Amino acid sequence: MQRRSIQFILTVSFTLFSVFIILSVSILLFSRFSATAQENAFRNSQQIVDQVSYNLENYVEVTSDLFNMMHHALGQSENVESDAMRKQLESMMSTRTDTVSLVLFDDKGKLLIDLPNVELKDTLKITEEGWFRSALDTAGHLSISLPHVQNLYKQQYRWVVSMSKSITVQHNGKQVHGVLLLDVNFSTIDELSERISLGQKGYVYMLDESAGNIVYHPQLELIYASLKEENVELALKHTYGSFIDKSGDDAKMISVQTIGNVGWKVVGVSYMDEVMTTSWELNRSMSKLLIALVLIVFLLSSLVARRISRPIKRLELSMKSVERGDFNKVVSGEGPLEIKHLADRFNIMIGTIKQLMTRIVTEQESKRKYELEALQAQINPHFLYNTLNTVVRMVGMNKNEEVITTITALSKLFRISIGKGRSLITIADEMEHARNYLIIQQMRFKHKFDYSFDLQQEALVHPTLKLIVQPLIENALVHGIEPSVDKGHIAVSARLEGNEIVIQIKDDGLGMSTAQLSQIQAGTVVSTKGSGVGITNVQERIKLYFGEMYGLHFESELEVGTTITIRFPALVPSQIDGGEQS
Repeated sequence: MQRRSIQFILTVSFTLFSVFIILSVSILLFSRFSATAQENAFRNSQQIVDQVSYNLENYVEVTSDLFNMMHHALGQSENVESDAMRKQLESMMSTRTDTVSLVLFDDKGKLLIDLPNVELKDTLKITEEGWFRSALDTAGHLSISLPHVQNLYKQQYRWVVSMSKSITVQHNGKQVHGVLLLDVNFSTIDELSERISLGQKGYVYMLDESAGNIVYHPQLELIYASLKEENVELALKHTYGSFIDKSGDDAKMISVQTIGNVGWKVVGVSYMDEVMTTSWELNRSMSKLLIALVLIVFLLSSLVARRISRPIKRLELSMKSVERGDFNKVVSGEGPLEIKHLADRFNIMIGTIKQLMTRIVTEQESKRKYELEALQAQINPHFLYNTLNTVVRMVGMNKNEEVITTITALSKLFRISIGKGRSLITIADEMEHARNYLIIQQMRFKHKFDYSFDLQQEALVHPTLKLIVQPLIENALVHGIEPSVDKGHIAVSARLEGNEIVIQIKDDGLGMSTAQLSQIQAGTVVSTKGSGVGITNVQERIKLYFGEMYGLHFESELEVGTTITIRFPALVPSQIDGGEQS
């Protein structure tokens, strides 16, 4: 293996895996065969349903023609109760073996013609029957009912379909409005549907398109007993075509056709396990062959892959060691030629990474130290210069008490600023530093503002970066309070919220416009006034020490004022002594 290239090994492996190409072609052919078989099944099922629909439509049309002939004959007769008229109607009925009865009622419900002459039910109220009222309300319209048990005659309970229509006839020399009703035996429609075969389990049933009721079903008793269900809603959504219904336990192929002159739907149901029997038999044979080939290929591939993967796995283990931080791991160069070259390059890369990491750590530590030192160096000289100028002016005006107050505040200010050379101090010391700064500035601005502190005791013991509040107070004075004509107020607060420290500096000065606020939040504004340590520098120091998720948040409105919120994690007090040297 050490004398062979990985290309040679892969060539041998791909030769063995060529078996999969044969299998892929076989699967594609099987898929095409299955799709063709399903298309043929759809087509055959749809043709059968179409034929049933055509036969039923033709049957309804012929029956409607018979009804119209009777309707026309009665309408043209001078006396509907004459023997000649009765014989003519009996002759018409004799042409069809499925006609059950023909009755004519006037609009009051009185019986005028009855063929055959069978006694009506005593409890029958014709004027309250739905078909009677519907015929009178929709004059000239032929209504075809759903299959039902005939309820006109005594001792007769035939399953019929009724045709009814309003009619105007001559009776005893008078023109009378009435309703003509023809009952046709439903067994003929039943026989037309029962002749259809859609496999061993398939069948055809009919729906009323308007109401969704089942007109005919070969297993109607099971449906009434709730032992069988049909997905009627799905069939009603389609006017024509075939589709697969997977809602039940067994997948079914549904074919739909609409009988136009009745408003019924013929629905053919075929079971997919019968339709796709040939495909599934082929599928089982292909599956057995596939399993056998896969086992053979798996065994051969395992032998070759084990030899190839062994040096690669060793290289992977070495990479995981580097991922955990162990850069002293040396990769063995055993294996094929390409693996040996890869291991050598990996060892060289690890050495280079170690050198770069050492250099980056050194540079970042130096950069951080220099940035903190530079930031603090900007604060002290400039502020000291402004304060001493203020003291000189007060000495010249013999304001000795104010001089003493200013010098005392200045000494406390620098005691906290210098501290022990550490970057972290307590929030209490930071607030004391801010208070002394405000005392000095209050002397300088001749009481142009006042201030207040709202400090939560629990927050004062926690550490904070040194000199982050004073620059923000200075910003409020220079840009908010000093330009204002009114006396201003600066409110400083500190509180503990969960695991975070929240410090706010709020002034009621001039405030900022939306554009100015956007520039400050983006860090694109550079102040030319004050100590030179601006908001951007404070923001950078907080993010550098605590992380990018912490820093300053600004809220401002013109003529209302500005609120700056500082947010950083609440460190334990012990971190002050072990803090980073500035």
